[in-house]
Amino acid sequence: MFSRIRKFFGPKKLGEGNKIVVNCERLETRVALLENGSLEEYTVERANDDNIVGSIFKGIVRNIEPGLNAMFVDIGFEKNAFLHFWDAIPEALDAELEEIQRSGKGNEGGGKGKASKSRIQSKDIPGLYPVGSEVLVQVTKGPIGTKGPRITTNISLPGRYMVLMPRNDQLGISRKIEDPKERARLRKIMGEKLTIPEKMGVILRTVSAGQKVRYFVRDLAILIDQWREIEEKASTEKAPTCVFREPDLIERTVRDFLTDEIDEVLVDDAAAAERMKDLIGVISRRSRKRIQYMQTSTPIFEKLGIQRQIDDAFYRQVWLPSGGYLVIDETEALIAIDVNTGRAKTQDKMILQTNIEAAEEVARQVRLRNIGGLLVIDFIDMKSRRDQMAVYKVMRERLRNDKAKTQILQISQLGLMEMTRQRLHESLNITVNEPCHYCQGRGMVKSAESMSVELQRRINTILGKTENASKELIVIVNPDVMERLRTHDGELFVELERRHNARLTFRSDASYYREQVVIADAKTQKEIRD
Repeated sequence: MFSRIRKFFGPKKLGEGNKIVVNCERLETRVALLENGSLEEYTVERANDDNIVGSIFKGIVRNIEPGLNAMFVDIGFEKNAFLHFWDAIPEALDAELEEIQRSGKGNEGGGKGKASKSRIQSKDIPGLYPVGSEVLVQVTKGPIGTKGPRITTNISLPGRYMVLMPRNDQLGISRKIEDPKERARLRKIMGEKLTIPEKMGVILRTVSAGQKVRYFVRDLAILIDQWREIEEKASTEKAPTCVFREPDLIERTVRDFLTDEIDEVLVDDAAAAERMKDLIGVISRRSRKRIQYMQTSTPIFEKLGIQRQIDDAFYRQVWLPSGGYLVIDETEALIAIDVNTGRAKTQDKMILQTNIEAAEEVARQVRLRNIGGLLVIDFIDMKSRRDQMAVYKVMRERLRNDKAKTQILQISQLGLMEMTRQRLHESLNITVNEPCHYCQGRGMVKSAESMSVELQRRINTILGKTENASKELIVIVNPDVMERLRTHDGELFVELERRHNARLTFRSDASYYREQVVIADAKTQKEIRD
């Protein structure tokens, strides 16, 4: 049931503490994570959303592309899923994990997709998975834009304290657990207290630090039972089919966020609150008390000041306490973030302070907006290498709480910081918004002067065509454009009338947007398209 839990947050803070606020509505469920009153993460799930990241499918290999070192697998969606050859080979432990040797068991694999990389190479994959063969895969990245989902055969079932790897027999402990005594205790537990099946592996997550053995035993039993159910379903159902579905936002919130660092959970729906209590009660009865149903006539996000923070956070321009500001521009694969001094003074100390505030806010914004891919941050120029390193350390420290994998480089000689962030889903901006049908997603509209210039060209073209018998035109424009024509460019249109021996009638329509223009034949009232 609880297939994944991460300890995202740092030490417990004073003041307002850490809260989770859940807003349940008919069409949408929203979850906000507040750290000391500040909105740090914001997740939205619509009633018609189909979140498949983490889900497991029995698919069929449809075609192999040796040039891409990849194959495309039908898992039941419109677009086939992308499986790179190296994602079809059991991976080594993550760099953030310490491998532990299994006493007397070795590290041998076995069976298709279970052998180690030293024995199977990418060139062997087409032979293991020929076109038409069935394969059990897990979605690692959802469909983004025109791309289908990305998948792997290296299945993992993360639990509250550990991750079960049913096709890889490695054992490991998160390197984020730094206390040597605690690491030794956890190694002993894995070696002596846990009965891990042959050819299966386990990784103890950061949240396992300080926990009792019985929690690990129970977590392991739940995950093994879950895997047995998946295997049974995969053996009986016809491909393509889903054999394990990623749960909804309510369950994921309990699973992923409700750690010891959370002081309380406020929910505005009684049924959802009870469901969360039942889910967490399986793991920790004491945690049930932290979940509270909050009945209020005012929407809960409004009452707690969360909606204002959401609205402020999603503007293109984000202000900083010092008076500086960020400008965030998002493209399909690249996010450009520009740091500006704004009202801040340009003294060295103030520049450093502004850049530090910017680093903290950038780390917050990437979590809030769920943006990923390549990020380039243009900080205000700093002469001192020490100041640059201070900003880099702040950014690195703030990103420790990010659930997505990130890589960050030091500030370059040009004052740019490059980083990557794991992209599992569409960004919140793309999920919630759509391109403006007025400006076509440009974020800008043409000026009234530009519209006047274009209008003169269009009218000149229409009146100059010999097939246009009518010389009487009606021109309908936006009021802003009409004001420009009336106050500045009237004589130019009079000149057009004289040149073509025509008559122009102008009207304004408040329902028209700036770039909308209709030119019609005055006699037939039919629109003329050039």
